[in-house]
Amino acid sequence: MDFDDQLQRYFGTTDMAAIRPEAMAAGIEHMRVDFGLEQDRGRRFALWALLYMLGTHLDLDSAFEDPADLDMARNFMDLMDRVQDD
Repeated sequence: MDFDDQLQRYFGTTDMAAIRPEAMAAGIEHMRVDFGLEQDRGRRFALWALLYMLGTHLDLDSAFEDPADLDMARNFMDLMDRVQDD
């Protein structure tokens, strides 16, 4: 999953600054629905990561059943926290 492709798919643009609030809300809702329907672990994680970066947190325990996926999500969160602290 390419980041720009996901922005285009869910928000109609690759320019984050151009996304209007109502388009952001609609795109996030679309992503949440797709996340719930997605069966591929990699695609599911990519959707979760993008939602996380957009500040829309999904409960980890309900988002991921596999312990490896939970660990990967926690590691991603830790890495993002470290990047934001720098």
